[in-house]
Amino acid sequence: MIAVRWQTVLILACAAGINYADRTSLSVVYPLLQADLHLSDLQLAAIGTLFLWSYAIGSLGAGIIADRLPRNRVILWSLIAWSLVTVLSGFARTANELLATRVLLGLAECFYLPAAIALIADHHPVESRGRALSLHMCGLYVGLVGGGALSGYLGETYGWRYGLFVLGAAGLVLALVCHMFLKEVPREQVTSSGRVLGLLKNRGYLLIAGQAMLIAVGTWMFFNWMPLYFRETYGLSLAMAGLSGTALLQLSAVAGYSAGGVLSDRAALKSSAGRLKLMSLCYLLCAPCLLVFLTGGGMLLVGCGVVIFSFLRSVAASNETAALCDLIDARDRATAQSLMNTLNTLAGGAGVFVAGYLKADWGLSGVFAGVGLLVVMAAGLVWLVKPVDKLAQ
Repeated sequence: MIAVRWQTVLILACAAGINYADRTSLSVVYPLLQADLHLSDLQLAAIGTLFLWSYAIGSLGAGIIADRLPRNRVILWSLIAWSLVTVLSGFARTANELLATRVLLGLAECFYLPAAIALIADHHPVESRGRALSLHMCGLYVGLVGGGALSGYLGETYGWRYGLFVLGAAGLVLALVCHMFLKEVPREQVTSSGRVLGLLKNRGYLLIAGQAMLIAVGTWMFFNWMPLYFRETYGLSLAMAGLSGTALLQLSAVAGYSAGGVLSDRAALKSSAGRLKLMSLCYLLCAPCLLVFLTGGGMLLVGCGVVIFSFLRSVAASNETAALCDLIDARDRATAQSLMNTLNTLAGGAGVFVAGYLKADWGLSGVFAGVGLLVVMAAGLVWLVKPVDKLAQ
């Protein structure tokens, strides 16, 4: 049973990596898209925004479906669908065709995270849940780094389309692995349609969802615009800009989630408020690091600030999903996650577009520094959450 638990996490961490590599691969090759498809800054912003908003719309029903159908099947069909759409994106010949595939990608990918998180949470009890969910999140961030570096290299060498073809093919191969080895957990079937309303009346859930929205605004600004920031500010090649713009954030995020998962489980065993206190503290510590963007310093100084920020933010975020699973009924986990995904992607999509709008006047340095205020506000919302006396199993 223990082996199956961690096998599930490993498979889903790989799927998560491909999921995030696919959704962010185009941000690394923005200059190539501008040259080939003649896109403006706002059209570049629309690549991220349309994906996130379609993801948000699809997420409204994705969690409800995952709470009622076998999660391993939902994950499998989502993986197949988004991999095929990624391949299709490589055949786009106009800006509108490319934007249309980003809408389809959002609708295909939105089913994955709610089902995956609920399946992992059901496989793992409280004492290992934080580590399991954090390992899954590490997969997301490894995917961002690998996808960014791969897309940048293939883009410069062969053209921007080839990264999409390779990532789509990798997803289809992994779908076969999921079909063979991903196991469901026996559970009580959800039949009541009023459970969503119950979530919306849960004060703790609403506060966690609110802080997640604030963090999502900044996170998606970084995901979409950091490679271009390094390209324009320091004159890096596409491959190096893609690697630097993702690796500084994501590798430090992997370290943060790895440490945070262990700390989260220890904090939860000591106190029902342990995860929440750790989360709030780390947000407060990481926010000032973003002021480094206002110093006008070199790449080393900015890089150090980004690494420290990303590490501490990830330690904080490693508590988010585990704390959410502790607060709500086990039957509602996928629905709760999908509602949060809707809110997060709506907020993130707006953030990507606002960053593109402000880029000319504020510069990306000013935009990134302003994210620190959102992080402080998120810490305040977490502090207001009242823990439950008995953690959900």
